[in-house]
Amino acid sequence: MNPETEEWILKAEGDWRTMRREAVVTDGPNYDAVCFHAQQCVEKYLKALLFESEIQFPKIHDLGKLLSLLREAYPQLQDLSDKALVLTAFAVEFRYPGELAEIDDSKEAVTYCSEIRDVLRSLLDL
Repeated sequence: MNPETEEWILKAEGDWRTMRREAVVTDGPNYDAVCFHAQQCVEKYLKALLFESEIQFPKIHDLGKLLSLLREAYPQLQDLSDKALVLTAFAVEFRYPGELAEIDDSKEAVTYCSEIRDVLRSLLDL
């Protein structure tokens, strides 16, 4: 595996651990952070797969667009598009004043992140 791919994975796993820790906090949970780190985890795993597959990608955070870059090489990823779109929206919606994530949002983010992460880790032979 390429060393830069490994760095993307390391960063993704950092977001994974942060998301999981914050998701179970009972005293003052930050559901916004759960949603943000779920999106970040998936984004970094997608970029790891893109990098490992030698597919050029722009500096973007839109999971749907990143998935579309992988569509030809990995058609099975198309099934993840709806979940990826939700995570993309969560990362943006809850980062600024005006919207707050609720517990149900954070549960959905953890579920979608977990499902997508499993698929991407499998494709990366992890």
